[in-house]
Amino acid sequence: MAENKIGGVPDNEMQDRTFFLPAPRASAQVVSAQSQLVGSQTLLAMLLDNIPDLLVILNSERQIVFANQSLTKFLGLGDLSSILGRRPGETLDCIHACEMEGGCGTSPSCTTCGAALALNSATAGQSDVQECRILRRNNNEALDFRVFTKPFKIGEEKFILFTLADVSHENRRRALERIFFHDVLNTAGGVHGVAQLMAIVEDDEQPELRGMMERLSKRLIDEIIAQRALAAAEIDELVPEKTPVNLADLMHETAELYRNHSVATERHIAETAPTGSCAEKPLIISDPNLLSRVLGNLLKNALEATPSGGTVTLSLECNSDYAQLSVHNTGVIPKDVQMQLFQRSFSTKGKGRGLGSYSVKLLTEKYLGGTIQFESSPKEGTTFHARYPVDSDD
Repeated sequence: MAENKIGGVPDNEMQDRTFFLPAPRASAQVVSAQSQLVGSQTLLAMLLDNIPDLLVILNSERQIVFANQSLTKFLGLGDLSSILGRRPGETLDCIHACEMEGGCGTSPSCTTCGAALALNSATAGQSDVQECRILRRNNNEALDFRVFTKPFKIGEEKFILFTLADVSHENRRRALERIFFHDVLNTAGGVHGVAQLMAIVEDDEQPELRGMMERLSKRLIDEIIAQRALAAAEIDELVPEKTPVNLADLMHETAELYRNHSVATERHIAETAPTGSCAEKPLIISDPNLLSRVLGNLLKNALEATPSGGTVTLSLECNSDYAQLSVHNTGVIPKDVQMQLFQRSFSTKGKGRGLGSYSVKLLTEKYLGGTIQFESSPKEGTTFHARYPVDSDD
């Protein structure tokens, strides 16, 4: 009998490939027997069912053999049968769970996943606590969990207690508050500084300072509005206000705004001429405030990643189907950072500063009907592409 192959690799080898945790699974018969063994521990099952956190018991292959009522209720399930034998990421619909034939725990992204790290400790016989960030496939929902794992035995059979405490609201509130106060205080400090200068400079310098005051005041208002929009987006209350938007003008206005921003000190912002159909008609139907927020975040992130004397380049390309805004800088994003870039609580800038890239993806893909992609390499640098449908007035 011929051996089934995928791309020249035998099926069983594809299924066993992994970048982190072992891929092999126990058979359905073994999983069923393990589930019955756990279920026979009546007192244990009763106690676990009354724990409010999401909780499962896993076998040595990280497959579910028991789930408490909190988890089945969270998933909208009547019983355990549909998730028996699955792994945690597959059950929670993690976007990385199906990247490899081996499933949850085996993809490159799993090497930085808090849940996978905690499970790795448990398989080595040690309890662990980690933070886990999951983006779900079907609805782009972001979940933040505190993961607790503890190995234990029933007779000679090894199991892992795996508990998920939802800290999404806690992390979201903390991050939103820190970002809001950080950005607003920075801008308010600029307004205060200009006001002090206006009190002491000569009359012929007043017009320039008034212009600076007007720009800073507008930025302050824009930051408050943008923060309100992000908070609404997080709880599904944001309603985009779509109008015709000239993307060439939007790109230029964003560049001008950030040329006067402290993050652009000793850095250059270049704009290339629009190409494709954008050269003649750079219009789409979209929400200009949300687009400005997205492009501003991409530009700010690029400037922060650019060394003194470096250049960030903005470009615009259109065809009959889409318009694409691109932001390029010469830096490179490390592989481990790339894997977590769009997760809400992840940041390279310190605790509570991780909503920039996440908000770009959230606003673009959930509210503006577009997509966010990026490529990064030592040779080419890093480019983010925000692509939007030309006909987006649905």
